[in-house]
Amino acid sequence: MRLILGLALRDLWRDWARLVCNIAVMAGVLVPLLVLFGVRNGVYEALLGQLLRNPAALQIDTRGNSAFTPADAEEVRGWPETAFVTLKTRSLFDYVNVRPAGQPAVREAVAVPTGAGDPMLAPLPGLGADEIAVSAPLAAQLGLGPGDAVELVTQAPERPRQLVLARRVGMILPEARAAGRAVLADLGTLDLIEAFYDEYALPEHGIATGRPLAGRVADYEGMRAYAASLEALAPLQARMEARFGVATEAQTARVTGVLGLGRNLGLALALTAAVAGTGLAAALVFGFWAEVARKRHMLAGLGLIGLPPAALGLIPMVQALVTALLGLAVSFVLFAVAGAVAERLFASGLTEEGGLVRLAPGQGLAIAAGVVILVTASALAAARAALRTDPAVVLREAP
Repeated sequence: MRLILGLALRDLWRDWARLVCNIAVMAGVLVPLLVLFGVRNGVYEALLGQLLRNPAALQIDTRGNSAFTPADAEEVRGWPETAFVTLKTRSLFDYVNVRPAGQPAVREAVAVPTGAGDPMLAPLPGLGADEIAVSAPLAAQLGLGPGDAVELVTQAPERPRQLVLARRVGMILPEARAAGRAVLADLGTLDLIEAFYDEYALPEHGIATGRPLAGRVADYEGMRAYAASLEALAPLQARMEARFGVATEAQTARVTGVLGLGRNLGLALALTAAVAGTGLAAALVFGFWAEVARKRHMLAGLGLIGLPPAALGLIPMVQALVTALLGLAVSFVLFAVAGAVAERLFASGLTEEGGLVRLAPGQGLAIAAGVVILVTASALAAARAALRTDPAVVLREAP
């Protein structure tokens, strides 16, 4: 085996011009494919990352005035497409006044129900007892930070006193998640505010007058749900609309467009790779076969000195493998250079999120393995020609 390896390498080095040509052919096909594959990864994953970083991309809100019960929410929560769901109180009572404890500054904000597992609160699993999350604009206007004490103040013309709820800031929401002034609080807090507006007595909060709270039946106007994945968004939206007969709002069109773009880019890249791979395989097959045909007399001489046909067949196989490895090394170096040039020419937000041209190590290894298999399979034709070489016949044909 060492003799065959030495002979194959020395012969390959002696004919270095053809080796360079074969490497150039491989690089000419592989580098553009690698760049296309890397751009597809970079652009598509950046778009997906933008969607996944903003939980609103997975959110579904019901529209209009409907009637939902806790049992409805529990049903939706049990669906495999659902990651989180919460009921919503009546939109008429969504607004509260927020002020830092002991300070006069007050801002009006939209109150949004939340609960454990709400993607809006990630990476926190949820809020603690008597905690709220506030949007970045609201926090900036009131000078709030995590841990600060605040008060939610609600007043109604029919009530003699304000409802004041003491809470603590558990989280400042990233600006991309909540635009404007917003407060995320548990459903119980919003339900309490609605009961205040409905003129129920709340003795524990200093509201002694009003109807008995024990006779109140909670009324939930809507539902806010989050899909478990981008792929589950459209099915979850369709299922909610069919089950409850309501209209919903979601970024389904945008998400579907990005997912469709990924599929189309993948199909286009696969077709391009198939055509290019076929051309590369044909070039290598004919190239290696021509090499064996050109070296028939040398192989015949080796056969006469005792090398078996199987050993002769290994010579083009070894040369093909070495050519493949060298071609891959050159291709990946040129790909790295092309990627760096592309990053400079098309510098954008994508480059800050991992690169415009991105190739994962696992993908690179898979491509390399595929090329080695392709080149080795192409060399089999040359190896078969070498195995059929009859030294006596070849030498008789020599001039």
